[in-house]
Amino acid sequence: MSPTISHKDNSRQRRPGTFSHSLDMKSGPLLPGGWDDSHQELVGGEGDKEALRDTGTGDFSKAPRSCRAELSSILLLLFLYVLQGIPLGLAGSIPLILQSKNVSYTDQAFFSFVFWPFSLKLLWAPLVDAVYFRNFGRRKSWLVPTQYILGLFMIYLSTQVDRLLGNTDGRTPDVIALTVTFFLFEFLAATQDIAVDGWALTMLSRENVGYASTCNSVGQTAGYFLGNVLFLALESADFCNKYLRFQPQPRGIVTLSDFLFFWGTVFLITTTLVALLKKENKEVSVGKEETQGITDTYKLLFAIIKMPAVLTFCLLILTAKIGFSAADAVTGLKLVEEGVPKEHLALLAVPMVPLQIILPLIISKYTAGPQPLNIFYKAMPYRLLLGLEYALLVWWTPKVEHQGGFPMYYYIIVLLSYALHQVTLYSMYVSIMAFNAKLCKKLGGSCVTALDGYYVESIICVFIGFGWWFFLGPKLKKLQDEGPSSWKCKRSN
Repeated sequence: MSPTISHKDNSRQRRPGTFSHSLDMKSGPLLPGGWDDSHQELVGGEGDKEALRDTGTGDFSKAPRSCRAELSSILLLLFLYVLQGIPLGLAGSIPLILQSKNVSYTDQAFFSFVFWPFSLKLLWAPLVDAVYFRNFGRRKSWLVPTQYILGLFMIYLSTQVDRLLGNTDGRTPDVIALTVTFFLFEFLAATQDIAVDGWALTMLSRENVGYASTCNSVGQTAGYFLGNVLFLALESADFCNKYLRFQPQPRGIVTLSDFLFFWGTVFLITTTLVALLKKENKEVSVGKEETQGITDTYKLLFAIIKMPAVLTFCLLILTAKIGFSAADAVTGLKLVEEGVPKEHLALLAVPMVPLQIILPLIISKYTAGPQPLNIFYKAMPYRLLLGLEYALLVWWTPKVEHQGGFPMYYYIIVLLSYALHQVTLYSMYVSIMAFNAKLCKKLGGSCVTALDGYYVESIICVFIGFGWWFFLGPKLKKLQDEGPSSWKCKRSN
């Protein structure tokens, strides 16, 4: 194992043997580290091996491989990341389905546990990295069985999900069973992510390994779009009757059961093809920085976590998001509660895709200097204020509803609000990436809401956020003055 633990980001280049995890789907700081040219023997990807055959030399620098020469491997990585995004998108669509069924916010909060595996996969990533069958391949030993289980799990879930959602017998959704089921679903997806991230480093040659992060970003986004935006649109009877049909029908074009069965079949077929046709490079040499067992890996992990600079950085990033929690986690559910169709909210994400591609390119120009966290600090109060704007938007929503629908100007305002939120979100996200990369009702009664807790929570979160910004923000900025030695972990052999 390399002494670098890295989160998913759009510009990472990790050494073979590293393991990754992410704090959330949208952002996850990459702890300091990067590509170390002093250990080129660690690279040796499949493209490098083929180049050596072509030139008959062991000098990697004399055998550069073009992107076109490794197009098949790049496309495979892209497709594997698309598959990874499907479970994420489906899990993200369930809260909107539950909200349309009027489940409580307590149940919604409980269901949010399903997203924890991607935040906690650091705990079992060393196991995935260290235990494998050499003859089958280090990454395929985990990728192939995990994707087979995912496929079978999705096919079985397709026979049960209508009952869990209460669609068959008119009951309320079984939130506990749904949470357990989708938690296992996301656990498998997170394990697949560990294997794919590791394989990406040896599948591509050294000069093309940067394309792995592009495959991750594009593929996972595309998979999430398919499992969330496209599914919610095609599952909605209103959307399909309005835009896709000549004769109205009582249900959408697809159901969640249909969607799960289709993608479960895709998982099984494509995994079989990968197992049979794609060979993994077994000749990547073991570098002197790679640990030799699971115990060594976990020892190194805890040694890194205990480093003062790393521990301070993690605590600051963990607490920084308290101020945004109401706006980010509850606003969409409140809009659905106020009558905004969930498929319309999902479709608002489509015009955001170009913005999400352009924003990092623009912001990176301002985070390229020695103090990238300054952008994080400057963007934070604007993002906090947008949390209050979101609360005002929710309060305003029922007042503009007309004849069961909403006017076009309302959706334009929602879209602009979302766009401004993305600007502040990406300003903070890219600055963190730059900093890391630089350092490498049962009794028949009724409930009357006297004061909606969402608005109270929004205000409290914003106040907490400004308190964090005022008292802890300067400490975050000071981390930029730490020298390289503060981020390096020394271990005894």
